[in-house]
Amino acid sequence: MSCERIQVMPLSPLIGAEISGVDLSEPLGNQEFQEIHDALITHQVIFFREQTMTLDEHKAFGRRFGKLHVHPAAPSTDGDQDVVTIHADANSTSVSGGQMWHTDVSADEEPPMGSILHLKQVPEVGGDTLFASMYAAYEALSNEMKNFLGGLKAWHSSEKRHKARYGHLGQLRDGLNTYPKALHPIVRTHPVSGKRALFVNTVFTTHIEGLAKFESDAILKFLYDHIATPEFQCRFRWRANSVAFWDNRCTQHRALWDYFPDTRHGYRVAVCGDKPV
Repeated sequence: MSCERIQVMPLSPLIGAEISGVDLSEPLGNQEFQEIHDALITHQVIFFREQTMTLDEHKAFGRRFGKLHVHPAAPSTDGDQDVVTIHADANSTSVSGGQMWHTDVSADEEPPMGSILHLKQVPEVGGDTLFASMYAAYEALSNEMKNFLGGLKAWHSSEKRHKARYGHLGQLRDGLNTYPKALHPIVRTHPVSGKRALFVNTVFTTHIEGLAKFESDAILKFLYDHIATPEFQCRFRWRANSVAFWDNRCTQHRALWDYFPDTRHGYRVAVCGDKPV
C-alpha cells in the first residue's frame, strides 16, 4: 500500500506490519487516520515503537476508530472503565487466558472490533505476543470444509474464564452478575474487507450449536490445532513504549509468559465492534 504520511513495513507475508512516522500522542489528521486504518485492514495487526502516550491520549487514539468498549468483568483502571491494566510480575501465578490463542471478549454479542495495547514496562527478554491471521486459517481449508463450517454457529461464554481470572461477582458491566454469552457463526465476514475468517477460540468458545458433544469437541479441536499453524502467524518482540493494534474480527493472539519473575506492565483499550455475521 502507498502512504504519504506513514511508513509501513510488513512483518510477514500474511499478517503484521510495523508503522513509523507518526506520534500517537498527537491528534491524528484525517490523512494519517485513513492510512493507519487502511494499514490495519490490510495487515490485520499493526505495531508502533517509541510511543509515550498518557492514558487520555491512548483513549483519544482509540476513539478515532469508534466508541470505546467496556470490558464486562475486568477491574477499572483508577476508576476508568475504558482502560484495562495488563500486568504480570513476581507475584503473578498466571496470565490467565492470555497465554492461549484467543479473540478478545468474543462472548459479547458485539465483540470489540480491535484492541490497542501500550506496554510501558517489559522484560529484557521474553514476553513476545504471537498473532495469527484467521483469513489465512480459513483460506487454507478445503472447499468441502469451508462449505460445512459455513452453515454452523458456536456458543461463546465468558463465565469460566472471567471467574477464574477476576474472581468476583457484583462488579460486572451490566450490574446483574450476568457473564456474556453469545452465539456466533464459525465463519464470519469482515464488515470492511469482505473477507471470511474463522471465529472460534479456545478461551471463549464452548460448543457448536446443534451437534453432539463428541462431534463438537472433535471439530473444535481440529480448528484450534489448525489455527495454531506457524505459517499463519507473526511474532512481535516488545520494547518499552511499544503499541500493538489488532483487528479482533480477523485475528487471534497469545501472550508468552516466559519472563517470570520479571515485570510486564501496560494498558489496553478496545474499540466497539458489531455483531459477527
